Amino acid sequence: MAESLLESSALSAFFGGVATMISAGIQTDEAVHMLSESQESSNFHRVCGKVYAKLIEGASLSDSMEASGAFPQYAIQLVRAGEESGRTEQVLHSLDLYYDEESHSFLKLRNSVSYPAALLCIMSVILAVTDIVILPIFTSVYNNLAGSLTTGSFGAVGVSAIIGWIALVITLIVTVIVVVLSLMSRSESGRARVVAIFEQRNFSKQAMYQLALARFTMALATYLSSGMDTETAMESSASTVTNPLLKPKVQKALEEMTDLEHPKTMAQAISDNEIFEPIYARMLLVGSETGGSDETLNRLSQVFFDDALEQVDHMINRVEPLLAAFLTITVGATLVAVMLPLIGIMRSIG
Repeated sequence: MAESLLESSALSAFFGGVATMISAGIQTDEAVHMLSESQESSNFHRVCGKVYAKLIEGASLSDSMEASGAFPQYAIQLVRAGEESGRTEQVLHSLDLYYDEESHSFLKLRNSVSYPAALLCIMSVILAVTDIVILPIFTSVYNNLAGSLTTGSFGAVGVSAIIGWIALVITLIVTVIVVVLSLMSRSESGRARVVAIFEQRNFSKQAMYQLALARFTMALATYLSSGMDTETAMESSASTVTNPLLKPKVQKALEEMTDLEHPKTMAQAISDNEIFEPIYARMLLVGSETGGSDETLNRLSQVFFDDALEQVDHMINRVEPLLAAFLTITVGATLVAVMLPLIGIMRSIG
């Protein structure tokens, strides 16, 4: 078993490479072997080797991926559905696009917080030196000059110490949060935890919902294309959903589809439970009436994914200004903490 899941960029390279070679007439096992040779001495190379070993034993691509332990269950399920429907190449291309876009999103997120995280670390050190070394020196000076100092001067020392320690504590907390999120986003399993965290935050809930909706829609389209009936396809797709906003809607829609007394069609259940926006629900209703549900869902999954990326970009673009503003306030607080004792000394001397 692999130690961890492949990162999004590696997943994109795997699915895209295999899909391209399959379209060129190369057998799946040979395609995986060629990918393995192109990336020697890496985790990607070892994973491809494990997948290739199972393929030459006669296992399917999805079973080989699952045996390696390096692929998300979501991807394994879609590849398996693609194999059953004879649409493996199309599914691999879709997964290539999905994980490529996901990789770019997380790379942008990591880059947007890395520089502020470095500044926060430096600021934490500066504040620690200020509070532990510099401010005690000022206090000692005040104690030596106690006979000539006013009560207000002593008050300045106390205020500066409070400001310094508050700024240090807040900076340390923010630094730890930013650094932890940055490190977590470097691995696939860590990214899943980051997504779970963002799903609970008001400023990112909608972006995470759209991302989950795109995954669900793509899965539903793939399962329908594999020849599954709508109820089974809906049930299989529902198992891929973890988003706390989307999951109850999907489960409710599934219950309405399987209701023995008043069963609803898939399109109607999705529309009634507001899983899609009204205009997209209407598109699905029309598609289901013409027998093109899977094609409509494929198009909608791309629409939802593009919308999710746009919202993620908007969320990321707010990260740097917020951290920059925090750094500015922290620097100001540090200067105030240092200057207050100096002002007190100058007043006492004057």
